[in-house]
Amino acid sequence: MLDGAKALAVPTVFGQDLSVKKNDSNKIHWKSFDHMGEVWFETELDANLLPCQKDQKSPDIELRLIQILKEAKKLNPLFLHDDQGCLLETKLEFDRNWGLGTSSTLINNIASWAEIDAFELLQRSIGGSGYDIACAQQDHPILYSLDQGHPQIQEAKFNPAFKENLFFVFLNQKQNSREGIARYKSNPHMSKQVFSEIDLITQEVILCKELNRFDELIAEHEKIISSIIKIEPVQKIMFKDYFGQIKSLGAWGGDFILATGNELTPDYFAKKGFKTVIPYREMVL
Repeated sequence: MLDGAKALAVPTVFGQDLSVKKNDSNKIHWKSFDHMGEVWFETELDANLLPCQKDQKSPDIELRLIQILKEAKKLNPLFLHDDQGCLLETKLEFDRNWGLGTSSTLINNIASWAEIDAFELLQRSIGGSGYDIACAQQDHPILYSLDQGHPQIQEAKFNPAFKENLFFVFLNQKQNSREGIARYKSNPHMSKQVFSEIDLITQEVILCKELNRFDELIAEHEKIISSIIKIEPVQKIMFKDYFGQIKSLGAWGGDFILATGNELTPDYFAKKGFKTVIPYREMVL
């Protein structure tokens, strides 16, 4: 996607809320709650978006938040322009270790609050292809690509007849998206032929009606991406004896994988130590 290839993207039922309550404190009090209702990050910023007290527990998160808010203010000078303070609370609907878009959903919500373009805010802050921003704004599958850096979004009629055979499996480690992007960019860019091959696979996946053919398509996609980023497919590394087909998602080596299978799939992965196995119907909006 970073170089223009088309990708199928599906929004999840899990998201993140942002609430804003104005007050007279002249400060921004920020609280982030996880899916269990526990505060996992908290800070207080002054009118200049500087920490009132240094958060020694999460300095990187605090700096990233400040960067996002400052970029939002550059895009809309009227954003946070008065002396009135506010209490902001974010609430995750998923385990923040899952890598389902903690940062991207936050950026989308801040952009909505600041009345600015979420894709531009993304590029000015953490960077990336923007597909997760697009998913945060949709309630149906999409075909996503970049045309000279500009997002192209089309509704995709992806409604596989074999939903019951699709599972999302968490690999027990969250991948850093920025590191994944850097790793990709360190490799030579794809040829036009590879772009065409990937786009054809994506189009055929959308139209696919047979599970066996779907298995063939995602196996071929894994092979192509493996040759580009010089990393072996996760199935070859970790699940050679699995009876279905596995597709890496996002930055390879972490987050979720997509597995085709049956009622034996959850037990197979549980025995391997991967107990978070979510059926397609319970994950996709």
